[in-house]
Amino acid sequence: MDQLQKVLTLLARSLVDEPDAVEVTGTEDGSRVDLKLRVAPGDVGRVIGRQGRTIKAIRTVVKAASVKAGKRTNVEILD
Repeated sequence: MDQLQKVLTLLARSLVDEPDAVEVTGTEDGSRVDLKLRVAPGDVGRVIGRQGRTIKAIRTVVKAASVKAGKRTNVEILD
């Protein structure tokens, strides 16, 4: 799970205007990992992207990284 948090943090920090405000928390339950991403209020739209394309791409990259670890992931953006 720690590796997946690092991947999500790296992706999010590269997208936002305030990289210090990026927080990633996660819970692990067996083979399932739930990651929660919190960014500055002004950066939420930047992370979601037009029609959700950016967050879909982020989820795809994190899921690809999770396959190597044998985990299933879910990424949520917190308000």
